[in-house]
Order: sequence, then structure tokens, then C-alpha cells
Amino acid sequence: MISILLLVFLLQVAIHLLNTFGAQTVNELLWTLYTKLPTPQSKDAAQSSKLRADVVRLNRDMRAVSAQDDFAKWARLRREHDKAKEKYDKQSADLQSFRTNFDRIVGFLRWGGTQGLQFVCNFWFSGHAMFWLPQGWVPYPAEWVLSFPRAPLGSISINVWTMACASVIALVSEATRATWALREGKVVEGPNKGEKIRMEGMSGGAGGGGNEKKEL
Repeated sequence: MISILLLVFLLQVAIHLLNTFGAQTVNELLWTLYTKLPTPQSKDAAQSSKLRADVVRLNRDMRAVSAQDDFAKWARLRREHDKAKEKYDKQSADLQSFRTNFDRIVGFLRWGGTQGLQFVCNFWFSGHAMFWLPQGWVPYPAEWVLSFPRAPLGSISINVWTMACASVIALVSEATRATWALREGKVVEGPNKGEKIRMEGMSGGAGGGGNEKKEL
């Protein structure tokens, strides 16, 4: 059986990843994986993509033909275009209706498997000690805070362990992003994403560069 310590840590990792990449990105990834499986919707999705490509192609061909100079060809392309678009709109609407239900179910399962499970764990194990501190290692007020709300005095409660895991994961994530940004030499997120990182005050060098003032 998985340790509650490890379970809480993995839950915090999952929650952090969801918050970092966003629920919509996760939904898109799961939808892509679902449509790659041998399901009825995978066939509909492939057919919908093909119909969309046909609509775009026929629309392009129709624009390339003059309705005045070659009305017969233009009219034939228009009929094919309208027929393909009508079929595409109908199938796309059916697929979108299923996608809406799919996103709703995925959202419920995502919440239940992360926030919901975390809430259940915090409630169920609120009176249990995650691990014990060495006796006399911290003063009584600190012991009381670390055991909050109902864990035995002198132990670490699941609530405190959860917050500790979340803090460490956030720090590691920030350090990883900063390291990656420095390696790439570009800002990886925020309003200045993609811009080069400017290292101010690094041009002087160790030998005492140009702007240093010397006093006699």
C-alpha cells in the first residue's frame, strides 16, 4: 500500500502541474489521446477533419474560378462546397456536443483525483501523525503549530506536510524554470516571454572594470 506521505506528495505534484499547464491544456491532451483510441468518436473526429479539409479546398478552388467567365464550373464547385459544409457542420455539432460532455466528465474526475482526494486525505488523517519530531527539538508553540489541527503533539500533521510539499514543489519548479531560462538566454513566461535575458552589471568583470571609482 502506498505511503500517505508519498500520496500527499504526488497529489501536490499533480495539482502543481495542473495549475502550471492549465485545465484546458490537460483536456486537449486527453481528448487527443481519446480520439486516437479505437472509439466511435475517433472515427467521427477523423471524418470531421477530412470534411473540414474538403471544405477549405473547395472554398479555395471556388475563389480561384470566376463566376462570370466560367459560371458552370463555379456553380458546380459551389454546390460541392455547400454540400460538404452542411455535412461538416452537422458532424462537427454532434462531435462538439460529445466533447462538451467529455470535458465535463474529465473536469469532475480531475477534481476528484486531486483536490477532492486531498480534501478526503486531510480530513481522514487529520488526527494521525505523519512522522514524529525528536523530543525537545522545537519549543511547545512550534510543536502545536506543526501538529495543527488534531495530530498528536510533537508530530507533523497532514495539513502541515501538505503545505510543506506544495512549497518545496513550487520552489523546485521556479528554480527549474529559472535554470532553463538562463540556459536558453530567453524569458520563458510572463509579458516578456521570448525576449533575451539582459544581465545587468556583469560587464565589469573580476578585474575591476570601467565604471569603478578608486579612492586614494
